Amino acid sequence: MYERKRRPSARKAEEELKPIPPRSEEEEQKLACGLAMDLAIKWMQEGTAPAQVVTHFLKVGSLKEQAELEKTRHEIELLQAKKKAIELDAEQDKKYEEVIRAISSYAGKDQEWEVVEDEGYSGY
Repeated sequence: MYERKRRPSARKAEEELKPIPPRSEEEEQKLACGLAMDLAIKWMQEGTAPAQVVTHFLKVGSLKEQAELEKTRHEIELLQAKKKAIELDAEQDKKYEEVIRAISSYAGKDQEWEVVEDEGYSGY
């Protein structure tokens, strides 16, 4: 009477799914790196990886490479701290100028005063 709908097999469902195309250059790079990594892992598991691929991963995993990477991270942190210090100094200079202007105005320097007659004042 009623026909039962069958779910597609997992394999068929995977074939039907199409990857979403990258929307930006950055996404495209990430996709390419991910695919290259998957391929390199597959080759190494199968034992068919070219010598260059094996050498690359040996180098990446070496202590020297890790130390250089850590050094680079610390240098980046140092540069960011220096940049922040420079920005804070500039901000502080502006605040000092504002304070000096305010103090000068209390002392009556660099200000032109306008005399305003008070209509409600009748004099002595």
